[in-house]
Amino acid sequence: MGMGRYVAGDVVLARLGLGNGGDKVRPAVVIGPAEQGTIVVCPVSSRAPGDAPVHPIALDDFVSGGLDLFDESYVLTVHPCTIRVREVVGKKGRLKPEAFGPLGAAVRHIPSGR
Repeated sequence: MGMGRYVAGDVVLARLGLGNGGDKVRPAVVIGPAEQGTIVVCPVSSRAPGDAPVHPIALDDFVSGGLDLFDESYVLTVHPCTIRVREVVGKKGRLKPEAFGPLGAAVRHIPSGR
């Protein structure tokens, strides 16, 4: 899989660790490329944490594909992480530009490692 395969706004499935939950395959929004062979992503959760800012997304925010959503999901903009492209296990879709646009501004710190 080349870097060109994933672009900002893509929603992918990747193994990510969040808090004490350990690593698990979860959806994430691609924020953009990082160093060669890596991308910056923000995890998506079905539950909004009460203590952190989030960006809600719904099924109609997708230009193609989507998540199995009955309710809103939440992009955890305070948890960006850099992952290797090979850690992506699938692509679920792509957000509309108007749905993705505010995410880039919301992600303040992009870590250099996992």
